[in-house]
Amino acid sequence: MVPIVEPAIRPPSEAESFLLQVTLGCSSNTCIFCGAYQNKPFRIKSAPEIYNDIKDQARLDPGTRRVFLMDGDALAIKNEILLPILERIRSNFTHLTRISTYANGYNISARSDKELLQLADHKLRLIYLGLESGSQRVLDLMHKRSSVMEMVEAVRRCARFGIKSSVIVLLGIGGKEHSHLHVRETIRALNQMQPRHLSFLSVMVIPGTLLAQQVADNEFRELDSYELLREAYDIIQGLTLSQTIFRCNHASNYLALEGRLPHDKEKLLESLKAAIRGEVSLRPEDFRGL
Repeated sequence: MVPIVEPAIRPPSEAESFLLQVTLGCSSNTCIFCGAYQNKPFRIKSAPEIYNDIKDQARLDPGTRRVFLMDGDALAIKNEILLPILERIRSNFTHLTRISTYANGYNISARSDKELLQLADHKLRLIYLGLESGSQRVLDLMHKRSSVMEMVEAVRRCARFGIKSSVIVLLGIGGKEHSHLHVRETIRALNQMQPRHLSFLSVMVIPGTLLAQQVADNEFRELDSYELLREAYDIIQGLTLSQTIFRCNHASNYLALEGRLPHDKEKLLESLKAAIRGEVSLRPEDFRGL
C-alpha cells in the first residue's frame, strides 16, 4: 500500500480516488475552527518520495482514473516543481480523467494566467475551496488567511481555464452575533463565483482549537440545529446560480440535501421548511461528525 501520513483529510467525493500526498499539513493552518493539522507542521514532500508513491500506486492499480492531491493545499508547490509531478501522474495512469486538490485563494491569486493554463493542460480539473463565509469580517474573526476577494477571483479565474471549483460554506461560522452578516455576504460571494459544485457543512467545535476556547468563554455563541437550518434556507433562497451541483450531505449537517441549482431550488427550500417546522427527523447529535 502507498503510505499516507495521518491525519489525512479528503472530500467525500474523492473516496474512490488515489490519494497522493504531495504536501503534509496546511500551508496556512491559521483558522481557529480547524483542528485537522494542529500537530502536523507543513512541508512539501520531496520529488523522489512523491514519484515512489505514484510508482507504487501504478503497480497496485494501473487503471486509476482519479487522483486527489493532499494535504491542505498542493498548490503551495510552485509550477516548476508541480508540473513534473502532474506529468508523472499522467504518464503512469493512462486512464486518468482528472486530478483534483484542495486550494487556498492566495495560492491561486499568486499564479499567472499562463500558470493556471499549464495546470489545466496537465489535467488539474477540480479544486476544492473553503470559502467558509462570504463575510470578510467573519473570516477575519476566524483568522482565515485567504480573503473573500481572493477566493471569488480564484474561482472565476480557474473557470476560464476549464478548472472547476467545489466551494465549501460553513453554516454557523459567524455564530449568533454575525449570522445575518454571514448569510448576506455569503450569498453575494457565491453569486459572484458561480461555482460548478457547492457544499454546505456545519461548524463543529473541535476540542483544543481557539474556537473551542471562545465557546467556553462565551465569546462565540453557537447556533442550534434549527438556526443552522435557517441559515441554509436563507442562503439558498438568495442564490442566483446558473449551473451548480449542490450537496449538503456531510456528516456535520443535521439534514441531508442534494440537487442542482437553479432547477431544484424550490424543492430544497421546501425540504428545509419542513425540517424547520419539525416535520422531518434530523440527524441525531451522536451521529454528526467531521
